[in-house]
Amino acid sequence: MILFRDQGSDESTVELLKIKGTVCLMKKNFLDFIDVSASLMDRVHEFIGRGISFQLVSSTVADPDLGGKGMVGKVAYLENWSHGLESIVAGESTFDVNFEWDSSLGIPGAVIVKNNHHSEFYLRSLTLKDDVSGIIVFDCNSWVYPIDKYDYDRVFFVNNTYLPGDMPATLKGYRDEELRNLRGDQVKRQLQEWDRVYGYTYYNDLGQPDKGADFTRPILGGSVEYPYPRRGRTSRPSTTTDPETESRIPLLKSLDIYVPRDEKFDKAKMSDFLGYVLKSVGGAVFPGVTSVLDGTPNEFDSFDDVLGLYDGGIKIPSSPILEAAVKSIPLEMVRALLPSDGEELFKLPTPQVIQDSKSAWRSDEEFGREMLAGLNPVIISRLEVFPPVSQLGKTKYGDQTSKITGAHIAKFLDGMSVEDAIGMNKLYILNHHDTLLPYLNRINSTGNKIYATRTLLFLKSDGTLKPIAIELGLPHPDGDIHGFVSEVFTPKEGGVEGTRWQLAKAYAAVNDSGVHQLISHWLNTHAVIEPFVIATNRQLSVVHPIHKLLNPHYRDTMNINALARQILINAGGILEITVFPGRYAMEMSSAVYKSWKLTDHALPTDLLKRGVAVKDPDSESNVKLLIDDYPYAVDGLAIWNAIEEWAKEYCNIYYPSDAVVKNDVELQAWWKEVREEGHGDKKNETWWPEMNCVDNLISTSTTLIWISSALHAAVNFGQYAYAGYLPNRPTISRRFMPEPGSPEYAELETNPEGAFLKTITSEICESRRSSDRSTILGVSLIEILSKHSSDEVYLGQRASAEWTSDKRAVAAFKKFGEKLEKIESRITAMNSDPILKNRSGPVNVPYTLLYPSTSDDTKIGGLTGRGIPNSVSM
Repeated sequence: MILFRDQGSDESTVELLKIKGTVCLMKKNFLDFIDVSASLMDRVHEFIGRGISFQLVSSTVADPDLGGKGMVGKVAYLENWSHGLESIVAGESTFDVNFEWDSSLGIPGAVIVKNNHHSEFYLRSLTLKDDVSGIIVFDCNSWVYPIDKYDYDRVFFVNNTYLPGDMPATLKGYRDEELRNLRGDQVKRQLQEWDRVYGYTYYNDLGQPDKGADFTRPILGGSVEYPYPRRGRTSRPSTTTDPETESRIPLLKSLDIYVPRDEKFDKAKMSDFLGYVLKSVGGAVFPGVTSVLDGTPNEFDSFDDVLGLYDGGIKIPSSPILEAAVKSIPLEMVRALLPSDGEELFKLPTPQVIQDSKSAWRSDEEFGREMLAGLNPVIISRLEVFPPVSQLGKTKYGDQTSKITGAHIAKFLDGMSVEDAIGMNKLYILNHHDTLLPYLNRINSTGNKIYATRTLLFLKSDGTLKPIAIELGLPHPDGDIHGFVSEVFTPKEGGVEGTRWQLAKAYAAVNDSGVHQLISHWLNTHAVIEPFVIATNRQLSVVHPIHKLLNPHYRDTMNINALARQILINAGGILEITVFPGRYAMEMSSAVYKSWKLTDHALPTDLLKRGVAVKDPDSESNVKLLIDDYPYAVDGLAIWNAIEEWAKEYCNIYYPSDAVVKNDVELQAWWKEVREEGHGDKKNETWWPEMNCVDNLISTSTTLIWISSALHAAVNFGQYAYAGYLPNRPTISRRFMPEPGSPEYAELETNPEGAFLKTITSEICESRRSSDRSTILGVSLIEILSKHSSDEVYLGQRASAEWTSDKRAVAAFKKFGEKLEKIESRITAMNSDPILKNRSGPVNVPYTLLYPSTSDDTKIGGLTGRGIPNSVSM
């Protein structure tokens, strides 16, 4: 776009150009409702001349009075605020703004926006159009608060892409100032909703020591004992009891917990989340009431009782608590709380795992298949040493070598010896022994009773995995130094021993559920990505190419993590109530973080590390799977390769050589801060790649996109499909394996279903140290976590079509989307192939969690069971 027009030989003649601007914005609202008081005040401010102003900034002509920053044009005001033009999407409208631009100032490269209204608005974009010269787009995507909330101007740049050294000199000052404002290092007070500060702090707000010892929790991060990724800074005051612990905001104000406003959920996502909150309120009224399903308080009596949760729905008894809670909610919020997909409140949909068959989940084949295609397919590894060994230090824990013998498993190996089965890559293990054993004494001192489990599986000729032995281990009664005690169970059909085998599988599933939620899901996606979100906003300008590449993969992550700290992972929160580690949950995740490496989460590296693949230079991803029908890995490698190709093409546009990477001051500052601040407890570890070449930039970007999108999708959105039915994926076990001669053992003979259900999660979970909560609370949680928002942005999509003006990047991104479409078609074909038994399994649940969903038919959101959102957004 060339705005300068030659006026002939008279160089002093300057043309004042008329430039039409179109602004797309959303007024302040609560969900789908315009804030009436804010709207009235904004109209008053418009009437008295306090409108919304825009000033264009030259990208070519410097103003010496501004220290060489670009010359600023005349003020222009947004027109017709009270009406606006046609709605673009729900809540967004367009407005005119007409500029007078001095042609001698050349091309605008930025715009200063001042909000003189009473309330904030969301500025989507500003588009300049000149019939002669063309179009310039400012892709803003930011909340703009009234001017009295800032001590600086709000500046937005055109949607060009600039490395720091390529930025027009007139805009560089604005770029640097914007990054300083986002760092907010000078802001020492408690942060408020209009602050745009991205800072780091420890996980020091999980406990509430002022409420007593039962609510104290260790501070995670900043110590050798409890290392952890950093979270976003809020700067709330400390508690009275412990000056190192940050005070918490009241539960009813959970939505007010600080994150930079641009990181908060939009209205559709907030509506979905509030629907979950209302379900949680319903869960709080169960204690003290007769069972909603039958006359037996606290317990499911049979599998039919459990099925009643879905067949008959959940009838919430009248309660003064619930009535008071509902009355306290504004009418517009109640309406907004209704789920966007139209489902009734307090009614649980039938999980996929029992839609086709009510009993297929109990089969050994399905138990093994879910390790490859279930909600936690990232743990299973190849057994390379028999019997399985431990990495726990012998000095402290003694000999932890497994007590599974060849005699236990010989008859399940299809005539092979153990050595031959290992040599032919036929033996695999789901190993939760080392992670859990150090915590068992403390966990088992509560109402929960769990084991450290090792599960061995045999790869059959048809590609399915058969569980052949489960070891249930406990710490040695004479002390840790003496090792452990265990019992080994092998497959049995029918009778008491058949029920004990089902219980052994349940104990293993309990372990896997806890590790899944705490490690695979929370730690390895949510927690580890947040420091990258913070560092990117602090150190990479919005016009930086890597900011443009990665920012879509950070959407809503800080917000969902903040809400998790407030109601899920905090002391006495939902996770502690519904998952077996209880109060030791986050401490346990800290112990696992000690061995975390970003590079290990590159999918090919992960598969090699777990021994389920070997190196193969002839394949696209350089690995070959040892389990051909491994749906997560097969689909995952296809997605990984597509992401890697996209990242490579994109990075090569802006980084033609390693020298450009080394000389990129923002990139180097970003990588330094991620290592030394965001993951500061690991700053001295040698595995971090150096940001000194294009290849390392590509591999790092690929891994971050993979973790934020596909990995999170694989471990999150299948939760309700499998764990929504509690017997299939129990999260708590309440008693140990019944022993011969005990009353519990006798019950296995007379009432096997009742005995099974008394062992795992009850209908109503009881906790003496906090208010009782219904198990439905846990099921409701995973239902919401498994739902896609109606406004989800999927891999291969961008929220804005104008995210960049660079046609090379647009072309590469289009190619990426086309490759994802081909992957979708391939997944659909594989799911229809009867030879691939693990694609659907006995329960007939096709594996679609890594189906990219680039088409429009997934925009309805809900429990679709498929789709890869761009980010860790739920």
